[in-house]
Amino acid sequence: MAKVAVVGASGFTGGELLRILLAHRYVEVEIATSRTNAGEYLHTVHPNLRGLTMLRFEAPNVDRLTRCDIAFLSTPAKVSSELTPKLLETGVKVIDLSPDFRLKNPDEYRRWYGWSHPHPELLEEAVYGLPELHRDRIRSARLIACPGCTATAAILGLAPLAREKIILGDYLVVDVKIGSSGAGLSRSLSSHHSERANVVRPYAPAGHRHVAEIEQELERLGNPVRVGFSAHAVDMVRGILATCHVYPTRSLDIKDLWRIYRGFYKGEPFVRFVRDKKGLFRYPDPKAVVGSNFCDIGFEVDEHTGRIVVLSAIDNLVKGAAGSAVQCMNIMLGLDETESLRIPSLHPV
Repeated sequence: MAKVAVVGASGFTGGELLRILLAHRYVEVEIATSRTNAGEYLHTVHPNLRGLTMLRFEAPNVDRLTRCDIAFLSTPAKVSSELTPKLLETGVKVIDLSPDFRLKNPDEYRRWYGWSHPHPELLEEAVYGLPELHRDRIRSARLIACPGCTATAAILGLAPLAREKIILGDYLVVDVKIGSSGAGLSRSLSSHHSERANVVRPYAPAGHRHVAEIEQELERLGNPVRVGFSAHAVDMVRGILATCHVYPTRSLDIKDLWRIYRGFYKGEPFVRFVRDKKGLFRYPDPKAVVGSNFCDIGFEVDEHTGRIVVLSAIDNLVKGAAGSAVQCMNIMLGLDETESLRIPSLHPV
């Protein structure tokens, strides 16, 4: 039985980690930390966990964390980069859900995040935590850098085309719609119900930080690309829909796309294809993946322009964060990677 810690356990992602880990047959949640809620029962912050555990939040303490085999770090940017080296020195493996180790080039942190990375020597060692792309390296890793949620949706949607070198490098646009939980627990005028409800609000039409990791991962699969990325806040709590517009290097039809996508994702337990001729959910829809670790992918060919449209839907808190993190942990521990994750989404929501 592996012992795990969740650092930063009072946020939305921390709560999802606890929900999944408490139902896991082969791990025990030893520690859940929160600076603001230390001493309180977990269910005082996460009411869905009432009756499942009597664990209390505790203040972060490195000495306590060294009692665990794996630490999940659900912390703000720049926190993990200081804590991770201390944990690695003691033999604790780290699964980091912050952006601190996602990028391989330290110069990219200055460009996209505006700070110099304090431990650039760990960037190359860190394994990008997307099992569909890096499963073999995840098995032997001691440091996992989990992807950003919108990056997960975009990369999974585009990876098969990138490997085939089909994407015309400067003609790639990713348009993302994301639910309110993607902003975390931080409060602002934009998160006030009267301002957030009934909106489709552009909040990052250009310059989103996740562009860096999308370009990094797609380039590793194929040719260099430049991603035009726009993000919108929409009136839902959970979920991401990424609509990706690709101008291909050669003409493709639907049969070609089916062959490419089925070949790339053959045997993947959490990738599903959605392109039906009838019914309400004919294409990927975030409503159909809420609470699950699935990524639904669909595609269409625009015969008028030659454009390929790829649609990718995930729950931003599960496949976009906690679910992929637990999937990585399962792989690291040599377990069935679907353990505690192969659950259907909620419907209706």
